[in-house]
Amino acid sequence: MALLPKALSRLIESFEKLQGIGPKSAQRLAFYLLHVPQDELDQFGDRLKTLKSSTVLCAVCKNVAENDPCPICSDQNRDDSIICVVEQPTDVLSIERTGKFKGFYHVLHGCLDPLNNIGPDEIYIGQLIKRVQGTGNRVQEIILATNPNMEGEATAMYITKQVKGQMSKVKITRLAHGLPVGADIEYADDVTLSRALEGRREY
Repeated sequence: MALLPKALSRLIESFEKLQGIGPKSAQRLAFYLLHVPQDELDQFGDRLKTLKSSTVLCAVCKNVAENDPCPICSDQNRDDSIICVVEQPTDVLSIERTGKFKGFYHVLHGCLDPLNNIGPDEIYIGQLIKRVQGTGNRVQEIILATNPNMEGEATAMYITKQVKGQMSKVKITRLAHGLPVGADIEYADDVTLSRALEGRREY
């Protein structure tokens, strides 16, 4: 029985640990890299090594950036009366592509998911509440742009309850019109996201 070299087996195991990568995909990726020229492989390895050391979480919005605060939070031309709450940094990229939103963001880095032991303390909900409270009355609206699935809805409801209980004057809206239930914001096209932002409703 032929066995894979240890270096290849270990690489396949590492790929399998990545979200969305199954055993067959992991094998294909590993064998593909065997045929990549060594200099390109070295460059790929270097980029992996510096991925965490060359990035930070913005202390304000929790988005991934090179500097703290991030470019969006440093932009004085944006509207500081609106905060758009999203689940992942990729959602910020998607919404920014529409060119329709000029406020600020808050990235939760997940959503409430009791089945996987993810509660409010495991994501950046508390930091959002403190952030809004710390702005006095400047924040007039919070857009809840969590994904339109069970976990996203539960997260939106929890945030609404927390905000309304402490800051009743803050308007809370939810993305609507165009985002299908069960879909992720990351994969939505620009037109769909634009309509969702324009047609948001009070929550």
